[in-house]
Amino acid sequence: MRDGWKYDELGNLCKTGAGGTPLKSKMENYENGTIPWLRSGEVNNRNIIDCKIKITEIGLNNSSAKLFPPRTVLIAMYGATAGQVGILNFECSTNQAVCGILPNENFIPEFLYYKFLEGQDALIKQAVGGAQPNISQAKIKKTLIPNIPLPEQKQIVAILDQAFAAINQAKANIEKNIQNAKELLDSYFLKVFKDNAKNTKQVELGEVVNLSRGHNPPKSKFIYENKKDYVRFYQIRDGWSDKYKVYVPNSEKLHKVEPNEILMVAYRHIGRAFRGVSGAFNVALCKISNKDITILDDDYLFELVPSPYIKGELLKRSERSLIPSMSVKHLEKILIPLPPIERQIEIRKSISKIKEQSNNLIDSLEKKLQNLEELKKSLLQKAFAGELNQAKATA
Repeated sequence: MRDGWKYDELGNLCKTGAGGTPLKSKMENYENGTIPWLRSGEVNNRNIIDCKIKITEIGLNNSSAKLFPPRTVLIAMYGATAGQVGILNFECSTNQAVCGILPNENFIPEFLYYKFLEGQDALIKQAVGGAQPNISQAKIKKTLIPNIPLPEQKQIVAILDQAFAAINQAKANIEKNIQNAKELLDSYFLKVFKDNAKNTKQVELGEVVNLSRGHNPPKSKFIYENKKDYVRFYQIRDGWSDKYKVYVPNSEKLHKVEPNEILMVAYRHIGRAFRGVSGAFNVALCKISNKDITILDDDYLFELVPSPYIKGELLKRSERSLIPSMSVKHLEKILIPLPPIERQIEIRKSISKIKEQSNNLIDSLEKKLQNLEELKKSLLQKAFAGELNQAKATA
């Protein structure tokens, strides 16, 4: 804390409030509503300019929901966005998971916004609960705020605005470069496989591999301890992860996978593939087993399966539009280029080399993004320790 600055709890300096949720079982609370009603998940931008749901006057009056004026600083208190902060740009009501810091003559909203952005990590650490962290309004009101004159607040905000604008532009450029690198890798994959499709024979995937979907045992059979007589059961949605691992008795009839076989996600995130695990797998996955390694190279197959070439074909055949899924029949009918085994090895080696170069570039760019985020945190810490000046911000 800076010598000479006076600090006080937010609750002693500003009025705060939280919203409420009109009963969803009563249509009159929502039908033809005209009053904006914002949820905590929508507190995700500095300037909050809109919300998806509107409630009626009846809904507002018959609940603890209340209207916050423009320039209210909002802080999400529950769920995945707990600790997020933004400034309301229009008159709006909120649900109970949002704390509003009402505007007053002693603080400019942007100063409070940056202060709670600076203290976001500390506030989240105070949250209770696991999957759905909960920050109470009482904890927010206990936050120490520098009670400094408005001209000094405006100077700090101006410095941070300028610095953050430059950082955000740099981040946007890096993110664009990451996207370009990914698109370049995808286009290389497509070119390789399409070129080979023109110059060599094509076969249906089902001719050279065995395909099978997984099986879900009854939930009552799930066992969450690691015991020797149990087999791993991978509950996969976004790709393989140990955090989805549960155990079921060996007596259950389950589809098994070996490390040399490929598992492809067949629901929602169709086309993602991985290998190197053993155990059982669920219905959201499809196992792909090479029939003859003298005809089809295992590594060539593993490069081919998750490629944009295959994924594009699967999406065309997807059984659902909102939630893509694919069947074994979809996969087995896809035509793949099958050059001689020596050419397959050459192709997958060239792909591996390009992939390594691309991933190294992406890793480097993502590290730069992390550094920019750390720079933001450093600037905020200096600002509210009274150490930030124009020279340091532009250094």
